[in-house]
Amino acid sequence: VRLVESGGGLVQAGGSLTLACVASEQTFTRYVMGWFRQAPGKEREFVAAISGSGNTAYADSVEDRFSISRHNTKHTAWLQMHSLKPEDTAVYYCAVENYAARISYGDEKYDYWGQGTQVTVSS
Repeated sequence: VRLVESGGGLVQAGGSLTLACVASEQTFTRYVMGWFRQAPGKEREFVAAISGSGNTAYADSVEDRFSISRHNTKHTAWLQMHSLKPEDTAVYYCAVENYAARISYGDEKYDYWGQGTQVTVSS
């Protein structure tokens, strides 16, 4: 199983980016797709997640600015990020929790991870 992220880059504060995550595995039955991020010197933290039925969850720090979506038959999830701030700078990771109907916030619950994509927000 491979998860491949794309869409990271450098953006000025107040700008927008959209990250994409494509899963290679075609036999996920019930799964949650999530995004986490890790800034230098900090622990990895939950950003957003979406269940197979479309329920979503967000970290408080991004709830009004980020939006997560998915296309089940394409096994793809997107993270739209608006009004970006320098503190959003991090490596963003896509993750999948297989056989899950409810969203988990802890990274230990997720079974598969992408390689990460760098997001840098300049002030």
